Amino acid sequence: MTDSKYFTTTKKGEIFELKAELNSDKKEKKKEAVKKVIASMTVGKDVSALFPDVVNCMQTDNLELKKLVYLYLMNYAKSQPDMAIMAVNTFVKDCEDPNPLIRALAVRTMGCIRVDKITEYLCEPLRKCLKDEDPYVRKTAAVCVAKLHDINAQLVEDQGFLDTLKDLISDSNPMVVANAVAALSEIAESHPSSNLLDLNPQSINKLLTALNECTEWGQIFILDCLANYMPKDDREAQSICERVTPRLSHANSAVVLSAVKVLMKFMEMLSKDLDYYGTLLKKLAPPLVTLLSAEPELQYVALRNINLIVQKRPEILKHEMKVFFVKYNDPIYVKLEKLDIMIRLASQANIAQVLAELKEYATEVDVDFVRKAVRAIGRCAIKVEQSAERCVSTLLDLIQTKVNYVVQEAIVVIKDIFRKYPNKYESVIATLCENLDSLDEPEARAAMIWIVGEYAERIDNADELLESFLEGFHDESTQVQLQLLTAIVKLFLKKPTETQELVQQVLSLATQDSDNPDLRDRGYIYWRLLSTDPVAAKEVVLAEKPLISEETDLIEPTLLDELICYIGTLASVYHKPPSAFVEGGRGVVHKSLPPRTASSESAESPETAPTGAPPGEQPDVIPAQGDLLGDLLNLDLGPPVSGPPLATSSVQMGAVDLLGGGLDSLIGGTNFVAPPTAAVPANLGAPIGSGLSDLFDLTSGVGTLSGSYVAPKAVWLPAMKAKGLEISGTFTRQVGSISMDLQLTNKALQVMTDFAIQFNRNSFGLAPAAPLQVHAPLSPNQTVEISLPLSTVGSVMKMEPLNNLQVAVKNNIDVFYFSTLYPLHILFVEDGKMDRQMFLATWKDIPNENEAQFQIRDCPLNAEAASSKLQSSNIFTVAKRNVEGQDMLYQSLKLTNGIWVLAELRIQPGNPSCTLSLKCRAPEVSQHVYQAYETILKN
Repeated sequence: MTDSKYFTTTKKGEIFELKAELNSDKKEKKKEAVKKVIASMTVGKDVSALFPDVVNCMQTDNLELKKLVYLYLMNYAKSQPDMAIMAVNTFVKDCEDPNPLIRALAVRTMGCIRVDKITEYLCEPLRKCLKDEDPYVRKTAAVCVAKLHDINAQLVEDQGFLDTLKDLISDSNPMVVANAVAALSEIAESHPSSNLLDLNPQSINKLLTALNECTEWGQIFILDCLANYMPKDDREAQSICERVTPRLSHANSAVVLSAVKVLMKFMEMLSKDLDYYGTLLKKLAPPLVTLLSAEPELQYVALRNINLIVQKRPEILKHEMKVFFVKYNDPIYVKLEKLDIMIRLASQANIAQVLAELKEYATEVDVDFVRKAVRAIGRCAIKVEQSAERCVSTLLDLIQTKVNYVVQEAIVVIKDIFRKYPNKYESVIATLCENLDSLDEPEARAAMIWIVGEYAERIDNADELLESFLEGFHDESTQVQLQLLTAIVKLFLKKPTETQELVQQVLSLATQDSDNPDLRDRGYIYWRLLSTDPVAAKEVVLAEKPLISEETDLIEPTLLDELICYIGTLASVYHKPPSAFVEGGRGVVHKSLPPRTASSESAESPETAPTGAPPGEQPDVIPAQGDLLGDLLNLDLGPPVSGPPLATSSVQMGAVDLLGGGLDSLIGGTNFVAPPTAAVPANLGAPIGSGLSDLFDLTSGVGTLSGSYVAPKAVWLPAMKAKGLEISGTFTRQVGSISMDLQLTNKALQVMTDFAIQFNRNSFGLAPAAPLQVHAPLSPNQTVEISLPLSTVGSVMKMEPLNNLQVAVKNNIDVFYFSTLYPLHILFVEDGKMDRQMFLATWKDIPNENEAQFQIRDCPLNAEAASSKLQSSNIFTVAKRNVEGQDMLYQSLKLTNGIWVLAELRIQPGNPSCTLSLKCRAPEVSQHVYQAYETILKN
């Protein structure tokens, strides 16, 4: 008879009867009773009253009965901790049982009983089991340490279990090694700062040896651990890759993905010229292709991971296009994912094949899939220029089918093709205009309106077409209304005489009859532009548009590098870092790929490393320039915004979109010299709205005469970009300590709390030295001033420009990003005065090509005044002499990271300009030191 009989009884006096049976002398009866108890417990009945009677059954040699009793114990020990102590003696006894299965069972159950009172009794038995002669017991005990650590971390550390676990990594049995690695990794996850898995070439060698003999889950633990190791050079990375490669042919797809993760990570360190690099690329393709023959759910996970791999290294799968062709019976989620990868792999070599497939897909029955297929044709046109002609004719064929949703999608993508290839395919506009009446989706209507407005001069009845949309203006979606407003203004600028009424009608609809602030604002801007300066209006509205980039949906490079480190986990399926979806106290470690050893990055000047870092570690200090957002709270960020760098004149445009080119693109390259009105780099954050009132607001933090110069506060983060939070600030240095003086203003309608701040890695390691203390909740319209102390011991990464600081501020509403430039003089330290002999020797020692000369204009100070002004900002005069009527000041300063800068300042009495010569072993700082000189001398 099966065990189902235990679940059928519903007698009233059941507990009483079970009690009697549990205390029976007959072993069989006892076993039956325990099974009934477990059955009742499983269906949710409370059988905790039987605790003492069940515990009495523990004293038995019958393994089956023991397992059942242990199962009951695990369930009820938490609600009956005092009773559970009764079982401790049996555990201790079972841990010394001659049968290894019983010893392991006892130690496994001990780990599952989460009762503080009991844990200390379990230390001794656990210590014995960790050194047990049977590997089965040792591997069970290893996992038990991780469970115990979760209950009482301090106890595990005090008892020295962590050291025993580390010793188990050298165990002779591969399963013990795998479980020890799994336990240490688990513990390390909850303590990101501790260096538990102290991996070195010897321990890595042991792990690789164990890898061949483990079970599949053991292999995954070991591979995940290997992925966190940083090889010391490319030879070690290659030897690890060679020993991991055989795992690619494993039957378990999780093992395959873990092996792919290790290889993808270590490939970063291999030079592309190596023969082995090419071999490895070839070896990676077949296992990934094999994953696609699994069931649909596994296929989907594989495809999401392949999507990341293709973005990082498209060359791996460039010849495997056919496996991504859609099968008729694929579920929709697999179809859409395959389509995405097909476009990523599309190239001149395979575009004909891809287009033939896509055209086929566009006649399918699944609407979502057809839409995506039509979009894909457009993306191919933008990606592979040679195929554009073909793509456009394919799209026109699809428009001729007159299937509504196909036509709409085709029009949306043709708009993008016009943006990518201007003046090439405009002949198709007539065909598009024929389908105007069938458009009912906002995106398609908006795209069509854009086309009509953009090419109004080529369309005879453009005004009639746009007028037809105006009739139901208020029923349209915002996207269509905004597009219609712009299109009519464009039309007016191209054909002013015929469309005056039309433009007045749309402007009054947008400004007077609309509730949407975006639409109203745009309407007013156009109205004012047209009424005050039509020429300027023409330049603004009809300006030449930048070409759109080919891949608009690529993952931001830093995030992609992080996700590559999480291949085979949920993060790789969501395409989000773990911190975006894992809640709770566990610290989520931010991972990144190792820097490329073969890159030119290592040629950087060693002076940019912080003091104390040996020159060999240079690649760690300056990672690839693509690492733009680094680990700013590891947030999931969208694709980079493309656009031309703005001219220098737009310095005042405030808060920068961090996802674009950062501040440097705003300022138009790295050689930016601030104009006289905004000599202080910190001012660059001032938004347009602050106007002149801020420039003359002398109360907001102009430095006192003692201490180094302090710039006035500037708005770094406007309220409109941060959901009502406005942040202004400046930097100060007083008596050796740097601080960021912030002013937080709440312009929202809700209270703001839970403030926190974090800096991205930067050139000089600036980091908050304390948390952001906002003591009371920030009410609407309230402003609070905070001084945040800064240290210079944070992570270092060379920024562009050098003094760029990217900041993330979090509150209860969201996380906001901005970037600002800090004036370099806050990094000038107090012990920056060199003695004369040293100055002379260093000046001669630094090569002449490192010397930079600058002119400081409009600075009518004499040598004495200049010297004392500079000294208050830690620029020290070492010597002074007069040569042919010119005052020469020889000065030295030292930056917080130990870089010395030597200066010669030539002042000609009566001449408002002076000449500054700078010499430094790290010439990239000279430009910024000059800016600091100019700022200090002129303020």
